[in-house]
Amino acid sequence: MPNYLPYAERRPSTAYQDLLRTIRDDGVRVETKQGEGALAVAGVQMRFPMAHGAAVITERSIRGFAGKAIGELCAFINGARTLDELAAFGCDWWDAWATPEKTRSRGLAPGDLGPGSYGHAFRNFTTDLDSPDDPGFDQLPHLIKKLKDLPLDRTAVMSPWIPNANHREAGVKSRNTIAPCHGWIHALVFGDKLHLVHNQRSGDTPIGVPSNMAQYTALGLMIEQLTGYELVEYVHWIQYAHIYENQLEHVDELLARAPRALPTLKLTEAGRRITDIHDFRAEHFALEDYDPHPAIRGIPVLT
Repeated sequence: MPNYLPYAERRPSTAYQDLLRTIRDDGVRVETKQGEGALAVAGVQMRFPMAHGAAVITERSIRGFAGKAIGELCAFINGARTLDELAAFGCDWWDAWATPEKTRSRGLAPGDLGPGSYGHAFRNFTTDLDSPDDPGFDQLPHLIKKLKDLPLDRTAVMSPWIPNANHREAGVKSRNTIAPCHGWIHALVFGDKLHLVHNQRSGDTPIGVPSNMAQYTALGLMIEQLTGYELVEYVHWIQYAHIYENQLEHVDELLARAPRALPTLKLTEAGRRITDIHDFRAEHFALEDYDPHPAIRGIPVLT
């Protein structure tokens, strides 16, 4: 487990609010394919030293959803790419991205997110999209083995991006119902300590990004468990960080709230016995010392 400071000694985190404020105050107005204008900034970063808590936002409570987000990541690690496979991990919010219209237009079976989706890329990475005999490359076990065997190698990298599955141009649709927005991972060992860098292609900062922060902090804990390197820092980059205009009043409310110290996210006793990345589940994580501001209902979600 990370060497968390006692909760009373942790400094309040302003990283998420700084991100929102930068986009709100300095972002460029852009049109989007969702039909709603947005403010966007290219290339922003948040840093979370684990001593001062896990990257689970306190500006609004996400207590109920943080576990579900971790469960979703566990589904991806296990190769889930259909609505039924995701539902087996408790993920019941993907229907809007796998409608009959979207799957049919991409030549996919009903409920299939496609060979360019997170689960397929994480566990079955291959550029031969139509071969039933190609199991692909399971990225995370190899990343973990590399860290253990060659901790100074600097190449413990994972990517969700299969280029030919995500190819798009005028009149050409990709082979997935949504292009991966998150999941570029670089795990680095400095002085026998683990630093996890997460790069995100596109981030809806009021809605999607808080889930992604919790997910990939949890991944850092999984990697810590399986390598023995203490997780000391989580770094989150977003390349296209945006706020939709119909979310701005909610962002103003988030920014009016006083910063608070971040909570403790840790593995349960059962989680600490796991030796295979594929065996983690949401119930293997415990969220403690969590003192968020109240939840904010009705922040628009655009698909």
